[in-house]
Amino acid sequence: MKNNNFRTFQGYMKQEEHLLSASMEDYLEMIYRLSKDTGFTRINELSEALNVHPPSATRMVQKLGLMNLLQYERYGVIILRAEGKKLGELLLLRHNIIEAFFRLIGAKAETLLAETEKVEHTLSDETVKCFEQFIAFIEENPDVLIRFKNFKVE
Repeated sequence: MKNNNFRTFQGYMKQEEHLLSASMEDYLEMIYRLSKDTGFTRINELSEALNVHPPSATRMVQKLGLMNLLQYERYGVIILRAEGKKLGELLLLRHNIIEAFFRLIGAKAETLLAETEKVEHTLSDETVKCFEQFIAFIEENPDVLIRFKNFKVE
């Protein structure tokens, strides 16, 4: 029996409804990181953190502002609104779970951030939850991790 469910990467991504693009998610996550302690951040801090030019950061911040996720006035501070803060927190949590999973299975430290950034926009919430459960399982059963590490060496 032939499986007709295969798609290209773009085809799979089109099947899922995403309110935010991957770039929007990256910006929102970083704004959350930068404003977590102070309650705000600035365009220059944001553009520096994401290695983009300030005008690019400004355009994205304006888009996120139109979506009512943050408050921004030209040359002023960026402040997340309640929904933006909630999404930013969830995006950072997702990032941390995926990074912890990759670290657990022995991903190289020098590629860990790039791999996490590439993958985090493609996984469903359900799959991320599975990663989280697996991490918890390994924490409760450290012998399994030891056996896995020994298996990798063999």
